[in-house]
Amino acid sequence: MTDRQKEGAADNGRTNQQPLGDHTVEKIGGTSMSRARELLDTILIGKRREDALYNRVFVVSAFGGITDKLLEHKKSGEPGVYALFSHADNEHGWMEALSAVSRAMYAINEKMFDEAADRHASDDFVRERIEGARGCLIDLQRLCSYGHFQLGEHMQTIRELLSALGEAHSANNLALLLRREGVNARFIDLTGWRDETQPSLNERIEQAFDEIDLTRELPIVTGYAQCREGLMREFDRGYSEVTFATIAALTSAREAIIHKEFHLSSADPRLVGTENVRKIGRTNYDVADQLSNMGMEAIHPKAAKKLRQAGVPLRVANAFEPEDPGTLIDAEPATAAGVEMVTGLPVTSLELFEQDMVGVKGYDAAILESLTRHKVRIVSKSSNANSIVHHLEATLKSVRRVERDLAERYPAARITARRAGMVSVIGRDLTGLGVMLEGLKALDETGVEPLASQETGRGVDVQFLVRSEDLEKAVKTLHRAFIEEGEETLRAAA
Repeated sequence: MTDRQKEGAADNGRTNQQPLGDHTVEKIGGTSMSRARELLDTILIGKRREDALYNRVFVVSAFGGITDKLLEHKKSGEPGVYALFSHADNEHGWMEALSAVSRAMYAINEKMFDEAADRHASDDFVRERIEGARGCLIDLQRLCSYGHFQLGEHMQTIRELLSALGEAHSANNLALLLRREGVNARFIDLTGWRDETQPSLNERIEQAFDEIDLTRELPIVTGYAQCREGLMREFDRGYSEVTFATIAALTSAREAIIHKEFHLSSADPRLVGTENVRKIGRTNYDVADQLSNMGMEAIHPKAAKKLRQAGVPLRVANAFEPEDPGTLIDAEPATAAGVEMVTGLPVTSLELFEQDMVGVKGYDAAILESLTRHKVRIVSKSSNANSIVHHLEATLKSVRRVERDLAERYPAARITARRAGMVSVIGRDLTGLGVMLEGLKALDETGVEPLASQETGRGVDVQFLVRSEDLEKAVKTLHRAFIEEGEETLRAAA
């Protein structure tokens, strides 16, 4: 880094008053990375020439589908190398899965590179990493055949090792591709491959960027960073956004940018129709947190916290519409009240009812302890004199475990769980708009019967609980009421 960049990176605890740099830190997700050649004409090069190509840092995820093959499928749960290795009675399953990963990577190389030299260089890189990981797993499996060594103690490390293979492959490929196009791109490997040290995340990043001149080099950085904190232990597959945010904060980036395949919009366009959604354009980190709570992350909440504390604004842009500025997320309040987004999430409503609960302490703490132990995420909760209801994003198996815990502790309680849908109307400032009343009216007019509704009083979101089969209809109804026809409706209500 230049002297100016080093001065800005001296303290990760900077405040909003400290000056930001001239550069941006930008993240490309896995689906967009799978269209890397198209990105050359948009965000990577496009119309940029000479100096305009630099003062940017790109943090990349693995190519689409690769991390699923290395770990497990994010949606279906189909086992990848990690899951097969953790349950392996013999070597055959996970070893074949690892070979399948290498074949998938070679296929990506074949499609990505026109020049044979680049393709061979990437194939050699893949071979060295894959076979290195294979040897490590074989040695560990052999070591753990002795009773003094327990495989379970090493599984988190194995998860990180495997995950790193995908990011290293994509970052190396992108750097090769850009250099072929005449860009002075530099592969920045944060994965700690064959590194015997155990630096912190900040130290890992500072060491990697120590000699980089952002005015003349374009760093292409792995989304996974090996560090003694263990990113996956806390963030699992959200680690790349934490790496991205930490780089932006440490280097005092002028702006952090996440490139997606779509704009941050007022609802899921696949649900309400592309012709009906509105690009948000401007919002704040408060709204981003509410979206995250509803399973619709603009950015991981811990990553957002890093950017917010560092005073770095975040922009969410469409990677394939480079002329569009996208949506800016900062810490500023709204200048006027308004609804910005309607989103829905399937939930399980877990209710504990006990007639003798009123006036007795400890019920809430016991429920929270069980939910935490079984790693069940709470979306929302409500309570009255003798009932506590938690709305959960969880598998049925996890909820059943919680039910058993609570039934054992409170044998006189009635514990019920049912599938439902949570719809949230979100905005930086909803005060004075009568969102709950107008929402209930709109749902009633379309035949959707709410099971519950609530707002916290902060004026950033209003939640409506509906039957699971009514979830999509409720989202469409509320989006139509507040976004498509909303301005006139809310003005009239106010």
